[in-house]
Parts: sequence; structure tokens; C-alpha cells
Amino acid sequence: MEIVSAILYQLTRNLTMEQIKESGFDTYFVDHTTGIYPVSAAGVPFSAKYFQSKGDAITDINEDLAAEQKARTTYDNILRLSDDPDVNDVIKFLRAREIVHYQRFGDALRVIQDNLDYKNFYGWNPEFDKR
Repeated sequence: MEIVSAILYQLTRNLTMEQIKESGFDTYFVDHTTGIYPVSAAGVPFSAKYFQSKGDAITDINEDLAAEQKARTTYDNILRLSDDPDVNDVIKFLRAREIVHYQRFGDALRVIQDNLDYKNFYGWNPEFDKR
């Protein structure tokens, strides 16, 4: 998040009022000036509800896998829209990092499954129910 915030700051720090109005950035500017306030592309503010945790290793690692793929897709979409080579280089780095995270979480899921009772690892919470 910090890297993306830094990019946004660099892209918006010298905007004129005319550029702010013409770009449609004015509604954001009213509430946040050019400060970084995490919102979705649709303007929905960030919420901690997006952090999912159930206390079940299999459930939580699958949530982590999904989060990495969602971030990768977001970076793919940014690259489709951006024509700034400096921004694109950073986004490509972040995208590659998401892919590596996804691979490591996949490895972790295999380790978790290898250490559970193969017949029951989807039938109960291995973090809580001791069988």
C-alpha cells in the first residue's frame, strides 16, 4: 500500500485546479485534497472488514490465496490503463510480488494438508477441533 500511495502522491502533488476539475478528481479533492485515502476505484472507503480470518488454517490460507490473486488482477488492470513507464515499472514489480506470494501460500496449503488427517481435513477445523 505504501508504494502505491507514494506513486499517487507523485502523480497528484503538482496538479493545478484546472487539471483536478478536468480529470474528475475534484470530488475526491474536496474531501481529501491530494492526501492518500484508501478507497476502491468505485469510491468505497477501505474497511478492516476486508481482512478475513476464521482461525482455521485451511480457510485462512485460501483467503490469503484469493487476496493475492485479487491484488494481481488489480495490478493487471492498472497496467491496461496506464501509459506512464515509471508507474508501470513499479506496478509490474508489485504484480510479480503478488505472484510469488500466491505461490508461497500455495506451498503452505500443501504443507497444512500433508499434516492433517487426509480423510477429514475439510470436515472439521484442525485449529480448534482435535480429532
